[in-house]
Amino acid sequence: MTDERYSKLDQLGSESFAAATPEEARLERVENPALDADYLIRFTCPEFTSICPVTGQPDFAHIVIDYAPDRWIVESKALKLYLQSFRNHGAFHEACTMMIGQRLVDEISPKWLRIGGYWYPRGGIPIDIFGQWGTQPEGLWVPDQGVQPYRGRG
Repeated sequence: MTDERYSKLDQLGSESFAAATPEEARLERVENPALDADYLIRFTCPEFTSICPVTGQPDFAHIVIDYAPDRWIVESKALKLYLQSFRNHGAFHEACTMMIGQRLVDEISPKWLRIGGYWYPRGGIPIDIFGQWGTQPEGLWVPDQGVQPYRGRG
């Protein structure tokens, strides 16, 4: 028997493909199952890829998204497909990282969200991008994002 709360989810439980662009990608959401508690949800994408808008070469990042949900949580398969839609998207590191964070804020309106984009070196310089929306709820346990500073062969 199918739970009515999930009847509007088109991607979960069906064959789904990444959209051609992040703008076309659909982020689906479900109701927060623990509205009475402040808790942290973390998504880690260690193999994120996009395209340099100038050279057309691939860029690689380790993306970490932490958020304290309010009424909605993002459905994880939809998020995965959204992140995959960047594979052929041409944008600088800063634009990709902040676009992901803003889209999540727009779709699920969390109490608090932070994103860390740990980009692998381009031209010999790694770039780390951090964004935050809202205020971290008091008493919320937020572990370190666990991504070591880039050390190369050091």
